[in-house]
Amino acid sequence: MAKRAARNKLRDRDYEDSGTVQALFPSVGWNPREADERDRKYVKNVRAMSPLQQTLIDAMDAHSVVVALGPAGTGKTYLAIAKAVDALERGRATRIVLSRPAVEAGENLGFLPGDVGEKLAPYLRPLYDALTERLGTKRLKMLLAEGVIEVAPVAYMRGRTLNDAFIVIDEAQNCTYGQIKMLLTRLGWRSTMVLTGDPDQTDLLPGLTGLKDIADRLERVEGISVIRLTDADIVRHPLVGGMLAVL
Repeated sequence: MAKRAARNKLRDRDYEDSGTVQALFPSVGWNPREADERDRKYVKNVRAMSPLQQTLIDAMDAHSVVVALGPAGTGKTYLAIAKAVDALERGRATRIVLSRPAVEAGENLGFLPGDVGEKLAPYLRPLYDALTERLGTKRLKMLLAEGVIEVAPVAYMRGRTLNDAFIVIDEAQNCTYGQIKMLLTRLGWRSTMVLTGDPDQTDLLPGLTGLKDIADRLERVEGISVIRLTDADIVRHPLVGGMLAVL
């Protein structure tokens, strides 16, 4: 045993002299206390792909209420999520509130098990996908668990006042006039609310959607911005624009 201890001591001394022993967390490089900063390096800067997309980005910076209308693939939801994350990172908002009507696109999935969050998860998948790309899976789970990012069903929004928040109402074309009016009046101090939707793709019965009427009325209100994206702003596969033009 004594000989083995002596050999180990000699070996360790040789390693130290040769300079092969490295610090587990060197001063230059990754530090476990800076894990969040490391994750942020993978967040890409959002860049507008069209003049109207840039107008939408500027409107979300300048106005407390923004309504973004346009066909599928114009980046409405993604840009709103990106600005919400940016507001959270810069301290302009203390939380992100996401809401989306639970309306199926022509199919009835029946009863969904789980709590409210689990029931809404299939409907909110597009929002989660955008959040995951901006924040990363691990950080998104942490913010959801802490309540910094909140998923709020449209049905449960009545009576609330949302202060210091960035609120995204997605697929607003599937909300009735009364629901959108109720959602708009949840706006509190130092908050930003963005409604996104395509009035031509509603899954409600004819005449029930209130998005177009609300947008037309709000366009006349000072301090509210209504942005109408077009087929030219579609950033998905080029065929999407062509199909929407004939369908």
